[in-house]
Amino acid sequence: MWEATAGFEYVVLLAYLSEMNPANTYIHKQPEPFRSILLHLQSVVQQTIPNGDFLFKWQLPFYYLDGTQPFCYLNYSKTYVDLVFWHGAHLKKHEKELVSKGRKHMRSLRYTSLEAIDHVVLTETLLEAYSLRHKSYK
Repeated sequence: MWEATAGFEYVVLLAYLSEMNPANTYIHKQPEPFRSILLHLQSVVQQTIPNGDFLFKWQLPFYYLDGTQPFCYLNYSKTYVDLVFWHGAHLKKHEKELVSKGRKHMRSLRYTSLEAIDHVVLTETLLEAYSLRHKSYK
């Protein structure tokens, strides 16, 4: 894994990623262990929801469906990473694992380490969110 101390090569890598997709730059700029968590979540989302478009919206890595419909986004905070579901209020299967504090419609799965990721919960929540993608907030 590249570290900021790697010098010029790391700066070149970030410039390259930024040209490709600024969402990748966002992920690679984060400190460990959060960078690894973000990369892992990115991989799982792409494998589970292969038709998602990985974009950079509102200064965050976002997955959109059909290029216009927000699905979920990745958010790094100082002590955790959130995988936030756009229509999270409709999610019921793993409701106890979802964070909703301060949010009316969105819910997230929150992680502080790679080991904390429950892949069954993650995958089932992604699939449930995908099945509910056409529901409105009402």
